[in-house]
Amino acid sequence: MRADAQRNAVKLRTAASELFQEHGLQVSLKEIARRAGVSHGTLYNLFGSREVLIDEVIADLAATRLSAAATRALASADPWQGFAGYLTEVCELQATDPALGDVLTRRYPDASRLMAVCDNSYAATEAIIARAHHDGSLRPDFTASDLLSFLASHAPLARATASTGSEAWRRQITFMLDGLRTAAATHPLPAAPLTPAQINHLLIQES
Repeated sequence: MRADAQRNAVKLRTAASELFQEHGLQVSLKEIARRAGVSHGTLYNLFGSREVLIDEVIADLAATRLSAAATRALASADPWQGFAGYLTEVCELQATDPALGDVLTRRYPDASRLMAVCDNSYAATEAIIARAHHDGSLRPDFTASDLLSFLASHAPLARATASTGSEAWRRQITFMLDGLRTAAATHPLPAAPLTPAQINHLLIQES
C-alpha cells in the first residue's frame, strides 16, 4: 500500500471509531469519509464495505469490553450477583455506547470478526446463566436465548432514555431481574424460547 493510502486508511479508521461510538454502526459512510478528510470513493477503495470497516475498528473493542464483563460475572463468588451484574453492565453498554449497542443486536451479520465476538459472548452468557441455574437462584426456564431477545428489545429504549440524560432504563433491568429469581417462577412459560438461529433471523429482518 502506498504511503498516502496508508495515511488515508489511518484517518478513516480513526474517524470510523469516533463516529461509530458516537452514533452507532449505522452512521453514514459519507460522514466517516468527511470527518477523515477523504473522498467517499477512497473509503470504498480502501475498505470495500461497511462490514469490513466495522471489523477493522470495532471487533477488538467489542471483544475486550464484552469479555471483561463476562470475566467479572464468572469470577463473582455469588452466581446470582454475577448474573445480575453482567446483565446490568451489558445494558449500560447499550445505553452509553451506541456501537456496542449495535454489536449486541447482531445487526451486521456480514462482519465476520464481529460475529465471532458475538458468538463468544453468547457462549460466556450461557456459562453465566448455568452458574445461576446450578446455584438455584435463577429460574430454571430462563435461557441465553431469552437474554439475547431481551437485549435486542432493550437496546432502543436504553439509547433513547440515555440520550435525555435519564437512567430510567435501570428500572426496566430491576423489574426484569426481580422476575427472574427462582421464587418468582410461579407460572410455567407459555412457549419455548427462540433458537439462536431464529433470533439471528429476527434481528437481521429488523435491522
